[in-house]
Amino acid sequence: MDKLFTRIEKLTSSIGHAAAWLSLVLVVLVCFDVSMRYLFNDTRIWMVELEWHLFAALFLLSGAWTLQQDRHVRVDVFYARFAPKDKALVNLYGTLLLLLPWAVVVLWVSWSNAWQSFLIREGSPDPGGLPARYLVKGLVPVSFFLLILQALAELYKNRQLRKQ
Repeated sequence: MDKLFTRIEKLTSSIGHAAAWLSLVLVVLVCFDVSMRYLFNDTRIWMVELEWHLFAALFLLSGAWTLQQDRHVRVDVFYARFAPKDKALVNLYGTLLLLLPWAVVVLWVSWSNAWQSFLIREGSPDPGGLPARYLVKGLVPVSFFLLILQALAELYKNRQLRKQ
């Protein structure tokens, strides 16, 4: 079991680090786009769409990594003062009762949407837009699958912490 969850952790970390580089690409692209718009009064639809595709990829692909690094948003009224075993218990219940059920629902719903988009080879409705919108829609179920895998790894880690 340790080996499986170690592999999940490595996969999550690798994808998270790769996704982090998208922020640099996004900053360069936005700066170029803004410069073109304000200096030359020129903008391209495909560039604007690429910006939001990259932002979506960055956001979606870093979700599991954010969970792994314990950097997700949490209402921290009591949690900060809890002992490590109590934090592990809160994480166990939160993952089982909130994270996993909702991630499974989003995975289920987004899969059919992404599949339909792929089947029709959905592209941008705008002239000059990007031709493969189905790729970014496909990232939604992929990212939630990765989030579920990481949630299972977190369950395993927190269960181990509770045993100590």
